[in-house]
Amino acid sequence: MTRRRLDTQAALANLPLFSRLTTAQLTRIAQGTRVVRAARGGLLFRKGDLPAGFYLVVYGQVKLALSSHDGVEKVLQLFGPGQSFGEAVMFLDRPYPVHAACLIDSLLLLVSQEPVFDAIDASPDFARRVLGGLSARLHELVTDVEAYSMRSAAQRLVGYLLNLSESESEPGAQRGPTVSLPTSKHVVASRLNLTPETLSRLLHTLAADELIRVDGRDVTIRDVERLKSYA
Repeated sequence: MTRRRLDTQAALANLPLFSRLTTAQLTRIAQGTRVVRAARGGLLFRKGDLPAGFYLVVYGQVKLALSSHDGVEKVLQLFGPGQSFGEAVMFLDRPYPVHAACLIDSLLLLVSQEPVFDAIDASPDFARRVLGGLSARLHELVTDVEAYSMRSAAQRLVGYLLNLSESESEPGAQRGPTVSLPTSKHVVASRLNLTPETLSRLLHTLAADELIRVDGRDVTIRDVERLKSYA
C-alpha cells in the first residue's frame, strides 16, 4: 500500500459530519484521532472487541459482517469514503457485535469518544448530525429486515440496482443507464441475503429479458420502467 502523509485535521474538516465545527472543536477532535491504514482483507476489529471510538473512511471500502461457526459470512453493511461507522457501539460502550474488514486498501480515522462527547455537549448542530447518521443507519437496517422478510430475491436485486442508479446520479441530473457494483458479486450477494449462485442466475435472467446488460461489475439498465415493474 502506498504511504502518504495525512493532515488529520484537514481530513476531518472535509467530512460532512465535522463541517460546521469550530476550529477549536476540530483541533480537539483531531488530537484524539488516530490514522489507521489497512490492506485489503485487513481486520479493523473482531466481534467482541471493545470500542475505542468510531471510524471514518477517508478512502477505501469496509464491510461489517457476521460469521457463522461453519465459516459462512453475512455482510450487513458497506462503507466508503466520507462514511462513518461504530458510533452506536461507542455510545453504548459495549463490545462490537460484528467484525469489520477492508475490501480494498483503505485509510481510516479512528476518532476517540471523549472529544466527540465534548463536541456534542458544545454543539447542538453536531449532535443533530450524529443523531441523523444513527437514525439513517437504523432506517437502513429496518429496510433490510423488510426486504429479507417481505420481498423476493428478484425484488431485492432490482431494488438494489435501482438504488445504485439513483445514488450515482448528480442531483437534478438525468439518471445514467450504467451503474457499477461497489464490490465483488460475492459480497453483493451476501449483502442482499442471496447465494452467489442465485445472484448470478438472477442477473442472467434479467439480461436474457433485455432489462439489463452485465459487463463485469458494470450493469447497464436498458429499460428503467420495465425493470421497476419486473418484480
